Amino acid sequence: MKVIDKKDTIYQISKKYPEIVEVLKEVGFTQISEPQMIATVGRFMTIEKGCQMRGFSLEEVIEKLEKAGYSWEDIHE
Repeated sequence: MKVIDKKDTIYQISKKYPEIVEVLKEVGFTQISEPQMIATVGRFMTIEKGCQMRGFSLEEVIEKLEKAGYSWEDIHE
């Protein structure tokens, strides 16, 4: 399973797992496929912040990520 640290930015996650961009797009983060969005907003935006901003359920996004083979963890605790 691929581990996502919940404190990592979307930029960091997409560099580690480039294929996650498609998964996040399917979840509803439609602008994620635009390279300039990852390079700018993605440098400070976490998945959790993105969910809050877009009004998505974090639990549902985590569930979809887990179904796609990703583990959601707080590595720095």
